[in-house]
Amino acid sequence: MIKIGMKHSSELTVTESVTAVNIGSGDMPVLATPMMIALMENAAMLAVKNALPEGSTTVGGHIASSHLKPSKVGDVVRAEAEVTNVDGRKISFKVAAYCGDTLLGEGTHLRFVVDREKFLAKNCE
Repeated sequence: MIKIGMKHSSELTVTESVTAVNIGSGDMPVLATPMMIALMENAAMLAVKNALPEGSTTVGGHIASSHLKPSKVGDVVRAEAEVTNVDGRKISFKVAAYCGDTLLGEGTHLRFVVDREKFLAKNCE
């Protein structure tokens, strides 16, 4: 059962492969915003993973986040996610990313519990 207050932290060491210049979201050799967002989503997914029914997973539905400071190659970035609300299959999180004690970005994230097989059977048409 998913409960308010469930938390998880995920870490990433910034490498060339996750820089803005490499993934195309900018032209600087710093952690790309989409990669920071992905790390936040990863923390949220893992915060509830072990509380899901067999055959279920969560998928991202919405995320809103600031990105306040850069992280350079070699920096270790930590994303934290905490469940703030559960409404049926809809799970709300507060998310934040840090480099050491420095806040890099923060926001909110929404995920939905889905049945894996049914979800994968859908297409975009």
